[in-house]
Amino acid sequence: MIVRQITLMVLAVLTLFVQAGSGWAEEPENYRELIFNPGQLKPVDSELKVKVGDTAPDFTLPSIADKKVTLSQYKGKKNVVLSFVPAAWTPVCSDQWPGYVFTKKLFEDQDAVVLGITVDNVPTLHAWTRQMGEIWFPVLSDFWPHGAVADTYGVLRSDGTTERALIIIDKQGVIRNILVEDINVRPPLDFIVKSLNEINQSKL
Repeated sequence: MIVRQITLMVLAVLTLFVQAGSGWAEEPENYRELIFNPGQLKPVDSELKVKVGDTAPDFTLPSIADKKVTLSQYKGKKNVVLSFVPAAWTPVCSDQWPGYVFTKKLFEDQDAVVLGITVDNVPTLHAWTRQMGEIWFPVLSDFWPHGAVADTYGVLRSDGTTERALIIIDKQGVIRNILVEDINVRPPLDFIVKSLNEINQSKL
């Protein structure tokens, strides 16, 4: 009940936050003019290669913090939320990750970290995320070999971008939940909250 109440409160605040037209603390006047709108896209354009109960395929990717991040470094330490987003400088992606920034404590309370992944190169991700203010979670580039990690998980689209996907992994490195959302829609935050809560409750 408490988790549900917190989720509803967070979602209500996020709705107002997005309706206000800004995910950032200080949005440049011309920021929205820089966002590329690809129009309506095919909702899903790939086939998953992993399933709930699988050990999450390990990977190492470069981050915008100028260091490499390996999935297995969190094993035994943190639950992990893999957040694949299609591309930098696009409308839905540019609202999704700021929501995770705004709800940092929610992830901390669930003993979880987000790993944000796109197929963009590091310089592009660096420029894009600087517009978001303080990003507390690692932002990783799956640029080369292009989309190799996304392809391993089965979320690489035919145009070379990724699906808008969330993969929830527990501290043992096991996939506990998967959501491949319509690429045109921001995934619901309560999917993450409920998934992490179920993981933590199962350990009690």
